[in-house]
Amino acid sequence: MTITHSAKDTYAGIALAVLAAVIWSGNFVVAKGVSEHIGPVSLAFFRWFTATLLIAPFAWRRFKEEKEVVRTHAKYLIWVAISGITIFNTCIYIAGHYTSAINMALIGTTSSPIFATVFAAVFLKDRPGRLRITGMLICLSGILLLLSRGSWQTLQSFRFSTGDLWVLTGAIAFAAYSTLVRKKPAGLSSINFLFVIFAAGTLLLVPFFVAEQLTAAPAAWSLSLWGIILYLGAGASVTAFLCWNLSIQKIGAGRTVLFGNLIPVFSVLEAVWLLGEKINRIHIISGSLVILGLILANTVQKNKAGK
Repeated sequence: MTITHSAKDTYAGIALAVLAAVIWSGNFVVAKGVSEHIGPVSLAFFRWFTATLLIAPFAWRRFKEEKEVVRTHAKYLIWVAISGITIFNTCIYIAGHYTSAINMALIGTTSSPIFATVFAAVFLKDRPGRLRITGMLICLSGILLLLSRGSWQTLQSFRFSTGDLWVLTGAIAFAAYSTLVRKKPAGLSSINFLFVIFAAGTLLLVPFFVAEQLTAAPAAWSLSLWGIILYLGAGASVTAFLCWNLSIQKIGAGRTVLFGNLIPVFSVLEAVWLLGEKINRIHIISGSLVILGLILANTVQKNKAGK
């Protein structure tokens, strides 16, 4: 059977989104682990500064070739940088100082796809069909089951805190970012696009970074902390964002963002692999629900002229 070009784009977009989710699944764990060693804004600043340095040698030639495109779309690129670079992860890192891991995962993972679907429908006229909505609801149920471990009491005891509101702000910012990426100018290469928003987002963080340096305790630098920042800069920033943006270009923001629901599923697998934790029936059922939801959400577009 011959696979059409649009079908190839769909499969490639799904694979890229899954890869990004795998890489990002360790971000929350890592950030939580260093919360007592470095301030949240400083962590965000050094992450994106490192990412900018790493990507610059590969993007510089394209940047010089495409500088007129960058200048023409400067306002758009600044908004992308603000939402996806300056605000998103900084809010997550701040939240880690105030709220629990379950609240962070519950709010961040489940709300961002909903916001992205709404934004795509309102601003991009990307109306979700019945299967996509059904798939999104099934993903949501799987995440709730995983995070509550099947306990209704756990969900009943859920309360919003200051940290939860930071997570919610970050989720809205990432949904806005995912929607804006869909409108990336055709004359701007993917590698240069990342370089520009990484650099702009880092510069926008400078005033807040300086303020934190003047008011907070200095970072407790160590070899492991430098290694974590390198992971965040090279993996969770350059590689994951490149995969995510390419996925959005191939299958759209509304569909790509649903794959963020895989992050807690992969986190469980990482806990089994790295920490020796056991997989139980709840993990299997919740993971199956998320995968089923993703299949349904991605079936509707294939059946409509392979969008």
